[in-house]
Amino acid sequence: MDRNKTNLFPLTLLILAAVIITGALIASGLEGFSQSAASVIAIAEMKVGAAPIGFKFARTGKGGPGQWTVVSDDTSFTDHVIEQSSTDRTDYRFPLAIFEPIVARNIEASVRFKPVSGRVDQAGGIAVRVLDGDNYYVVRANALEDNVRLYRVVKGRREQIGGMDTKVAMSEWHALGLKAEGERLTVEFDGKTLFTTTDKTLTGAGMVALWTKSDSVTRFDQIAITVLP
Repeated sequence: MDRNKTNLFPLTLLILAAVIITGALIASGLEGFSQSAASVIAIAEMKVGAAPIGFKFARTGKGGPGQWTVVSDDTSFTDHVIEQSSTDRTDYRFPLAIFEPIVARNIEASVRFKPVSGRVDQAGGIAVRVLDGDNYYVVRANALEDNVRLYRVVKGRREQIGGMDTKVAMSEWHALGLKAEGERLTVEFDGKTLFTTTDKTLTGAGMVALWTKSDSVTRFDQIAITVLP
């Protein structure tokens, strides 16, 4: 047997295990989004203490890089979650963990997140149509401000295009979702549709990413992605 193929075989299995499992594992708090064709990132198959498989890491703005690790959390769905643990307090600093295997224009992405700590911010978000660390749409919820905001980020510049005030509890799990269909963007939070808006800025295909701000220590679980027609 070819030695190179032998060495690649375990790595391939790990990536396949970490990337996609059936939509049956999606949390009941995400009913508002289509689930029939959803794929869920299998965090439970990843090693605690290691970087999450299938992701690359970026940062919008200034300050240091994010610190993305798989950690154990017995309040989560499968005990394993992805955590951003850097406490760099640079205000205009947005660490991203970009999931590389799925690239699409029309897409819906959802996640459960838990704000753990942060003095400048206590935020968690999910981004779609991600080209790189400086170009994407992101919806984020903030426990310090009790609101949900939708932004477009173009060439590193963040502009709000939608938002709503709502309670975001610290140290509790919340469901957050963003659907992009053509120019139409729909935001969901804790099982409810908050608002829909349109934007023509980012029209091409992109990836999905986890997102935080400044010194937010945030945990993520049950990341579901559906590619739409």
